[in-house]
Amino acid sequence: MRRKTPYPYWFVAPAGAIFTVFFVVPTLTSFYFALTRWDLFDQTFIGLGNFAQFFSEPFLIKGTVNTLLFAGITSGLKTVLGLLLAVLLTSGIWAQGFLRSVVFFPVLVSTIGVGLAFTELMHPTRGAINLTLQAVGIAGPGWLTDPQLALLSVSLVDVWRGVGLATLIFIAGLASISPEYYEAARMDGASRWQQFWRVTVPLVRPATVTVVLLSLIGGMRLFDLIWAMTRGGPGFSSDVLASVIYKQYQAGFFGLSTAGNVILFVLIAAIILPLVWWFERRKTDL
Repeated sequence: MRRKTPYPYWFVAPAGAIFTVFFVVPTLTSFYFALTRWDLFDQTFIGLGNFAQFFSEPFLIKGTVNTLLFAGITSGLKTVLGLLLAVLLTSGIWAQGFLRSVVFFPVLVSTIGVGLAFTELMHPTRGAINLTLQAVGIAGPGWLTDPQLALLSVSLVDVWRGVGLATLIFIAGLASISPEYYEAARMDGASRWQQFWRVTVPLVRPATVTVVLLSLIGGMRLFDLIWAMTRGGPGFSSDVLASVIYKQYQAGFFGLSTAGNVILFVLIAAIILPLVWWFERRKTDL
């Protein structure tokens, strides 16, 4: 019998200590402070009072609904557009390398910079988008001032900013597909669409899973782009959980904002963990 030694665990210990100090301890602490009314000098335990108040405020519920809408819209569009762009940019078209750089460039730009730039571009009177529409006889809407359009407008900007990363992941997934599959499909008389739907889509599933999960997590956590473009307005029409939490901190409701952080954490876990389980189950079924 070989005697067990703690030697292998020595390599894990530094990472485990960092993970514990910077993730486990703050997470557990936030769960406790979500049950209190606190400031920098005092704290009072109130149980589930913060959570009861959170779910009784209409604008807080609105932020939760907007978070789910924003994450759903952005992740769906990034996945579809990313796959289509990846197929296009691996098809041998002219200036393929340059176009890949153009698609990926927005990922490298500061999110705040993107938000400020598009705030000007989408300005209802002096914005380049509405001026262009006006030149062809179309009255441009208030992209960021119309409560019905504000969240959708920010969602489209986030898709523009993040689709490059999704495309890069899909390009890596397409590169791992053997050309023999397409040769066999062509010999069987499959059209381009059938090759895409029957060969590309199933075999690029690992990349799809990665893009969907990263986009959903990023969409539910997003704050900086929304704050730079609308600050949650007009009214509460584009508020998401992250911006609501920040506003509560600004107003001095530290316990309520901590409860919002816990709700956001639980919401992400409640969506992502079942998705991971479902994707893994689908992988074993194939």
